[in-house]
Amino acid sequence: MSNLTARLRASLVAALPPEQLLPDSQPEYVRSYVYVFGATTLASFGFLIISGIVLALFGPGWWHVSRIGHFFNSIHFWSVQAFFFFMVLHLWAQFFMAAWRGGRGITWLTGAVTFVVSLGAAFTGYLSQQNFDSQWIAVQGKDAMNAIGIGAYFNLLNFGQMYTYHVFLLPVAVAALTTVHLLQVRRRGVVPPIPPRGLGG
Repeated sequence: MSNLTARLRASLVAALPPEQLLPDSQPEYVRSYVYVFGATTLASFGFLIISGIVLALFGPGWWHVSRIGHFFNSIHFWSVQAFFFFMVLHLWAQFFMAAWRGGRGITWLTGAVTFVVSLGAAFTGYLSQQNFDSQWIAVQGKDAMNAIGIGAYFNLLNFGQMYTYHVFLLPVAVAALTTVHLLQVRRRGVVPPIPPRGLGG
């Protein structure tokens, strides 16, 4: 008689066998540079998380006055630029490849939602800089938040709230969505190129 743990393990292995979760080979078409954009987005996200943890540990006073703080702040800033650059390339490449083919709708959806949530993380990052730029952005942006009726819940002038969103809530959401996205990629496989017309789909 199987217990709950055994049933759960069996269902997980059936949904995502180990050879799919950690494959040791990929189809030949994965050699194309188009398939690299997802990996470079992940690498940039890794740099973002590591540099962000360092910045969060030492705080705004450190990254504004310390030379090492400036260095990590720059790493974080340029990691953001790389993250969005590669993510947009990945998103457009998969869009033009119709990456939702073959039952990959959830894979495409989680990727698109991750992009939207990442925009919120980037926006709260600008608000967390603790400089004139962040104050200007907050003052200008609060009217937009009030206009759509969420200013009482998403107060751009509240540094503590924006900082919490930026260093905890939104990164956790992006990481969770990315994990689901990657598991879906492993489960459904990498989307193949669109075949020429007349050769079937």
